[in-house]
Amino acid sequence: MDTPHMNVLSLFLLLIVSFGANLSESARMFTIINNCKETIWPGVTPGENFNGGGFALKPGQSIVFTAPVAWSGRIWGRTGCKFDQSGVGKCETGACGDALKCGSSGKTPATLAEFTLASPDFYDVSLVDGFNLPIVVTPLHGQGNCSVAGCDGDLRTSCPNELAVKSNGKTIACRSACDVFDTDEYCCRGLYGNPVVCQPTFYSKKFKNACPNAYSYAYDDPTSIFTCTGTDYVVAFCTKRKQQVCTYHNNKLVCNGSQGLKSFIGRWLTLMLPLILITKLLCT
Repeated sequence: MDTPHMNVLSLFLLLIVSFGANLSESARMFTIINNCKETIWPGVTPGENFNGGGFALKPGQSIVFTAPVAWSGRIWGRTGCKFDQSGVGKCETGACGDALKCGSSGKTPATLAEFTLASPDFYDVSLVDGFNLPIVVTPLHGQGNCSVAGCDGDLRTSCPNELAVKSNGKTIACRSACDVFDTDEYCCRGLYGNPVVCQPTFYSKKFKNACPNAYSYAYDDPTSIFTCTGTDYVVAFCTKRKQQVCTYHNNKLVCNGSQGLKSFIGRWLTLMLPLILITKLLCT
């Protein structure tokens, strides 16, 4: 026969499993912020839940989306765009064809924020396809490593001439060495198609020095990919990694730093207090 203690233990385990499942299987809030001095046009693929995959953000503006369970995709910024009223136009960097709403990835060079929502989530910021804007990805109120990813340095100011994309004499983006030279060594293919042989190059080291927490080349995984469980994300353009960022979760303002820990502790107290009361009742 089950004892009251066994019933309490079973209830406790059921709640723990349910709590963990809810963290990993719930939809996630994505807040996209433009802290640049110019208007940008973020692109998202797949973008069905992100305003169709493209929209404008003026300096200082932000927008919030809910990503579906198990969403896997990328977010990047486009610059120098001009679209007509039907959403057709051109961009200087990051263009996905001539459409405002992206159905495909952006043209290189473009800084990419990449996500796979699972248990745990995997996320990173990649310069493998080049650089056009600083991007910082900050997870909020998640569990696990949950480090801030991204690049808050501006490679446009230090881009080697041979990699630079210029408009009116101004560097507007920095191409990858693979994109420019198209060799196995720079593209990590052929004989260089494994992490043992494909090592950092002069160019990827320059990228890494400017952006230590971003992918600088194809096999840069150990220091550049991050994990977190049950988190929302803030994707901020032209933002410092240590800058505080906030979003709304369950109609409450949540910020990185101590707020995330308080949110986590609060949820656990909500779970544990009923169990403590049940245990006391059964044991008296």
